[in-house]
Amino acid sequence: MRWLCVPENQPADLTCSIKTLLIFAPGAIFLIQMPSRKQETVLAGMDQTAKRKSSHVDLVLNEKIDYLKSTGFEKYEFVHNALPEIDFSEIDTSVRFFSRKFSAPIIVSSMTGGFDRAARINSSIAELCVERNIGMGVGSQRQALQNDDYVESFKIVRKVSKEIFVMANIGAAQVADGFALREVRKIIDMVDADSLAVHLNALQEFIQPEGDRNFRGVLNGIGKLVSAIKIPVIVKETGAGIGAEAAKRLIEAGVSAIDVSGAGGTSWAAIETLRRSDRRVGRKFWNWGIPTADALVQVNALRSRNKIKLISSGGIRDGLDVAKSIALGADLCAGAQPFLKALDKDGSRGLVKEFDLWVEELKGVMFLTGSKNISQLKNAKIEKVSL
Repeated sequence: MRWLCVPENQPADLTCSIKTLLIFAPGAIFLIQMPSRKQETVLAGMDQTAKRKSSHVDLVLNEKIDYLKSTGFEKYEFVHNALPEIDFSEIDTSVRFFSRKFSAPIIVSSMTGGFDRAARINSSIAELCVERNIGMGVGSQRQALQNDDYVESFKIVRKVSKEIFVMANIGAAQVADGFALREVRKIIDMVDADSLAVHLNALQEFIQPEGDRNFRGVLNGIGKLVSAIKIPVIVKETGAGIGAEAAKRLIEAGVSAIDVSGAGGTSWAAIETLRRSDRRVGRKFWNWGIPTADALVQVNALRSRNKIKLISSGGIRDGLDVAKSIALGADLCAGAQPFLKALDKDGSRGLVKEFDLWVEELKGVMFLTGSKNISQLKNAKIEKVSL
């Protein structure tokens, strides 16, 4: 058997520039197309993306990656109603969000996709959504546009159910790059999405070793998406919070909902810091961001003149956080880390149990404030306390 290398235009470096490999065997000649240097770089990058996504989940599950400051919810307390005059069994936690009705004002936030274990995670979350009639988001889908290897880790949610509410997901840096509309539609079609989430993660990209630091043109790109697609556009932070100034510009751009995703829960600066060999800069920004309660109050104050939906996330850890979010103006709450940990520890049964505990705690607050439904909880008495 003989083989022959047919190089590209740089014969001095055959190991990196081989274009075609000819193999001569008795009675046959085999031609194998080899990847170019550019293709090898792209393929390596795809593999690195999957590894990065997997490491993110591992760090959340196994390391201390929370903010060292709080969400700010501890500064608010409900006024106890000694005469609630309601039957606990008749409390209604259901809400409408856009055109959908959920059993509770809770969704599972955009978490993951794009590596081997992600399919199981997203499948289990989708099963919870079916069983408890809530919605979910998938992780960033940029990778799936470049590589078909892990598309199923996103598509799996629709194999579980055609009916649940699903948010597609793309990053701000990609919007700034001017994603072609056909690519955005491919992301949406991939999960037959009911809405599109654009995640703002400047802090994460700044700390991430391979982060994209070009955020020029993001707002303009969001405005174009709003005009071009038919489903609602939701803009969310990733744990550093959306304050009043940024919210004003997003409202002017025409977004349908803002997820404040404030500080106090998972710190993506912490996660990316732990992925770095030199951690000095990352540690300085571990606690950077607007606490969730503060962001919520700021954005809610802008809503009197518009109908934008408001989502609370970032350190939502139980039903009391959900209740406080609703009383401070949120229409919906989103959780991620507690659900991921429950799934990892006790499987699908643990995931359902965690959700049910949140609802039980939420109903407890509603009972003790005399709130028969979520509309009444929005008007329940909540006071800011001095600590």
